[in-house]
Amino acid sequence: MTKKEELKQQILALTKEYYAEVHGQKKPFEAGKTFVNYGGRYFDAEEMVNLIDSSLDFWLTAGPWAHKFETRLAKWLGVKHCALTNSGSSANLLAFYTLTSAKLGDRRIKRGDEVITVACAFPTTVTPIIQYGAVPVFVDITIPEYDIDVTKLEEAYVEGKTKAVMIAHTLGNPFNLKAVKAFCDKYKLWLVEDNCDALGSEYTIDGVTKKIGTWGHIGTSSFYPPHHMIMGEGGAVYTNTPELDRITRSFRDWGRDCWCVGGVDNTCKLRFIGRFGELPVGYDHKYVYSHFGFNLKVTDMQAAIGCAQLDKLNDIVEARRRNFKILRQGLEATPGLILPDPEKNSNPSWFGFLISVKPEAMFTRNQLAEYLESKRIQTRNLFAGNLIKHPAFDEKRAIGEGYRVVGELTNTDFVMTNTFWVGVYPGMTDEMLQYIIATIKEFVAQNT
Repeated sequence: MTKKEELKQQILALTKEYYAEVHGQKKPFEAGKTFVNYGGRYFDAEEMVNLIDSSLDFWLTAGPWAHKFETRLAKWLGVKHCALTNSGSSANLLAFYTLTSAKLGDRRIKRGDEVITVACAFPTTVTPIIQYGAVPVFVDITIPEYDIDVTKLEEAYVEGKTKAVMIAHTLGNPFNLKAVKAFCDKYKLWLVEDNCDALGSEYTIDGVTKKIGTWGHIGTSSFYPPHHMIMGEGGAVYTNTPELDRITRSFRDWGRDCWCVGGVDNTCKLRFIGRFGELPVGYDHKYVYSHFGFNLKVTDMQAAIGCAQLDKLNDIVEARRRNFKILRQGLEATPGLILPDPEKNSNPSWFGFLISVKPEAMFTRNQLAEYLESKRIQTRNLFAGNLIKHPAFDEKRAIGEGYRVVGELTNTDFVMTNTFWVGVYPGMTDEMLQYIIATIKEFVAQNT
């Protein structure tokens, strides 16, 4: 063993020791005193070892660890291509902008074209549509699935204008992929699955079961700490279509035309002999730009954390399913509450446990949420509730331009006022879950 290898082994051994001393000691749960988070960092010594290991190489930007992660996640998902990026929001941005590329010909999304989506969402599913200059078309959702109402799709479609459907699988519950995919196939529309809250969820169509995010043309993921797996910041865009992967990587990496991986030159064998645009023949292909792109790469250190998380991902998914089941069974038939149901033909990898307060209940969503928070149980609304009611839409509402609504967003508005959720992440213990159940039942009993 060289001196370098010996020193690295010593450092990594000390890292494991540090984890055990600082992070490995779990305090016992105390009802009313221990804070019950909706989500959090779920890791052990291996993530810290990978992080330190990659930092010692001092690659810093995307490198060997990033390539390893992309390869492994693609295999786990069952897709051919995976491009790592710096956040789930960036993943959605890249997925959408990929579909605006001139390389896609008549199928590209142009400014003024329409994209069907929902207003009951996290903003970054919709923001790229607006930032580019396309028009989001909002349809309502169903309850208790909290996903797109597929009966509104035909009404939302406008020949020559509608180009894509871009929606999220809400809190891990897959939307009706069979209906949405059939609709997209019928009209030759792009389908983007925002999979940021649903990594590991499965859906079955005609006897074929696949992980969601892989049924459409492009899927996206987020690796922000509360999500299924973590990097701190990080995200991914994945597809089975080589051309879409190439375009995604171009937009991610400054808009460059070159597709060489880091540290490799002249993969195309045209570096100094090709002709691009109106550049002189032989202009260095590494500095040819085919898109107006971004710099949205991830660091190798983040990817190293992700590689350790991938080893745990199957267990993480099963823990989330188990925790959801405990809450669902424990709160069954609680007066005044609507509990979530999985979409037909799905096997969700839940991000959270949704609860809606019935209109006729003797209490409100806010009263129940405030009570839980007072008992140190963290709650969250279902993201924006109704996006078009937010200040960001003030100008658009005032002039009546920039978006379109199909029908009435009745269920979306219901969620805005009546719905919240609690966590199911793997760090939750049985004691925490039973405490959540008991506290909710206690409040309901006091207010009915």
